[in-house]
Amino acid sequence: MMKFTAQIIAIFLLGFWSLFLGIGVAFALDSKVIPSTDPVPGRYQAGYEIYLETCSTCHIPIPPAVLPSETWKKILEQPDKHYGTQLTDINRLTQRLLWDYLSAFSRPLATDEPMPLYSEQSRYFKALHPRVELPKQMSTKTCLVCHPNATKFDYRTLDPEWENAP
Repeated sequence: MMKFTAQIIAIFLLGFWSLFLGIGVAFALDSKVIPSTDPVPGRYQAGYEIYLETCSTCHIPIPPAVLPSETWKKILEQPDKHYGTQLTDINRLTQRLLWDYLSAFSRPLATDEPMPLYSEQSRYFKALHPRVELPKQMSTKTCLVCHPNATKFDYRTLDPEWENAP
């Protein structure tokens, strides 16, 4: 009788473990989840999600470190003047959550550095692309040439043609 009870408990535990494993796999495969190459701490998770939802509706999301904190602050302070368009989904709460996330993962403006308004003006962006010949007119679609998963906020995966470039 004791052996039979142990088997039932083992089967129950195995089934319970399988259920949670299956839920985890299903969540990971959910097409609505935008993967991140680095985990975002819980304190910034809401801002991260709002950033992806808000910004990726019009263009690919740009990693916060590409632009300095001062640029992000200017963008958030004037949502009605966002590069010729008006951000209607931004309110005080979303501004605060976005600022928490963006300020935590961006960098300060260096002394004597002009404030970049576009990614390609950023010294950080230039440092990451030292030998890349960029077109004179860039757009966020330009990034997709080398970074095919940029729409999923994955800039580490490169197009195979660029992976072994000198």
